[in-house]
Amino acid sequence: MTTTVVARARTSDPIARRARRRSAALGALAWAAGIGFCLPAGWMLLTSFHSEEDAATSPPSLGAALTLDGYREFFGAGGAAGPWPPLINSATASVVSTLLVLVLALPAAYALSIRRVPKWTNVMFFFLSTKMLPVVAGLLPLYLFAKNAGLLDNIWLLILLYTSMNLPIAVWMMQSFLADVPVSIIEAAQVDGARLPTVLARVVAPVAGPGIAATALICFIFSWNELLFARVLTGVVAQTAPVFLTGFVTSQGLFLAQLCAASVVVSLPVLAAGYAAQDKLVQGLSLGAVK
Repeated sequence: MTTTVVARARTSDPIARRARRRSAALGALAWAAGIGFCLPAGWMLLTSFHSEEDAATSPPSLGAALTLDGYREFFGAGGAAGPWPPLINSATASVVSTLLVLVLALPAAYALSIRRVPKWTNVMFFFLSTKMLPVVAGLLPLYLFAKNAGLLDNIWLLILLYTSMNLPIAVWMMQSFLADVPVSIIEAAQVDGARLPTVLARVVAPVAGPGIAATALICFIFSWNELLFARVLTGVVAQTAPVFLTGFVTSQGLFLAQLCAASVVVSLPVLAAGYAAQDKLVQGLSLGAVK
């Protein structure tokens, strides 16, 4: 009996060692992939602290002197236009459109997951089909509509477009999250006399909070990073931060250090929002993946 146990232990040792080596190799590969994804952002951050001469060298110099000239130029120290109006426009369009998306997507997802409407799968497919049209195909009709309606260079046009663009994604995500909300607590609230707005605000929203936070963050990122519509449909008044970044590519050349500094500043709101909501984001996306 003892000999059998020892033989089994000897047999399992190589298997355990192979499993540990495989786990260590996968861990090293994951670390290498993570570092590889972070290298471009780190290089952009380093270049933003270089002068234009050092940033334009080929190959780039890692030991070049560091300076804040790129950030000073970005914030208008050299007499250039400041970035605050585009940043405010981007924040306004992203935040307001995200709030509108949540207000519209929550009852829609409720009707598609908890109190399912007839043929709800067809409705879900319709929402998905709206994302199949290439954005460029709708650019000319939208431009003509905005021109005839007097909405060119208007921030409210971008808010309307961003809301309509992100609403199908939000409904799809929140439908999955709300499907895990226990129906019993909703029925208990309705027995106590709660109407639908109260049920959505005080029962469904707190339970599905992680999923709603994940949806809101993704919609905010999509709106903040959108360039095509903002580039074509805005000019000076409603110019957004991504459009402002394209101004660093001029006929005189590429101002690489200023562009990197501007990219770092423009990326900070998204990074801050992601860091603030990282626990809710992980819970929400994990819930959707399991579902």
